[in-house]
Amino acid sequence: MALSDEVALEVDGLRMRYGTNDVLRDVTFRAYRGEVLAMLGPNGAGKTTTIEIMEGFRKRSAGRVEVLGVDPAHGGDPWRARVGIVLQSWRDHAKWRVRELLAHMGSHYAAYSTEKIKRPWDTDELIARVGLTEHADKPVRMLSGGQRRRLDVAIGMVGRPEMLFLDEPTVGFDPDARYTFHDLILGLAATGETTILLTTHDLAEAEKLASRIMILNDGRIVADGTADELAEQFVGEDEVRWVLDGQQYVRSESDSTRFVHELFKTHADAISDLEVRRSSLEETYLSLVRGAESRQDGISEASMKESTR
Repeated sequence: MALSDEVALEVDGLRMRYGTNDVLRDVTFRAYRGEVLAMLGPNGAGKTTTIEIMEGFRKRSAGRVEVLGVDPAHGGDPWRARVGIVLQSWRDHAKWRVRELLAHMGSHYAAYSTEKIKRPWDTDELIARVGLTEHADKPVRMLSGGQRRRLDVAIGMVGRPEMLFLDEPTVGFDPDARYTFHDLILGLAATGETTILLTTHDLAEAEKLASRIMILNDGRIVADGTADELAEQFVGEDEVRWVLDGQQYVRSESDSTRFVHELFKTHADAISDLEVRRSSLEETYLSLVRGAESRQDGISEASMKESTR
């Protein structure tokens, strides 16, 4: 849940067109101060384009975007000091050492410190939080791929941003690094001071970190809600398994709690090996994406038929 009713990010009617191809189509949503919002979607859905527009790296074709009350297309240095960014690709900082680089970037953010913009992280504390203490004095070019990714995360966080964009942040992380990163993001979210928008293909990661999940497919938002809301709305049925008089039964139920209660009320101790399998976010995600693809295929087929008349 958002910890505030203050809007940190507002997107209204966002469109992005390359030639005759619409990559984004009427994308509209809000994020509130302190909220963690995850954006899921298959490759080519438009996730990276959306996040690049919000970061000010790409100009939109149409629509309105405000991040911390500013249009990213016109955001200056004071605005950028309030925004943290972790891109998919590595930054080119090969000649720097880890501690030197983060200290240098921290001094840049410190120049913009005000009541609104907090002072940057202590360099060694940040290095420890992303798991790079043993590599603090290494040249960046000597880091492994996973270590470079940790450094990218540290660079995005160094200024204690009010708005943090994370584009596939745990790509290349080993399980230990992923756990450390998740703990860090949950800690940031708990303060209520940083709004976080992340894109990911990892459904378990989205469910663990995000208070709200959006699913983008074919340039449109096809779902928006908590993991439980999406599962209830779009999958809706749990699988109940049980054994009665030596025979196994399987049934799909939208209200599995009531069904199990009635089952025991009727059969009592004759019921054994009861198992309730809840609708998962993964099933929800696949159901939504496949449904959106089917609708799009139907639209395309109808358009082709219309054009041949």
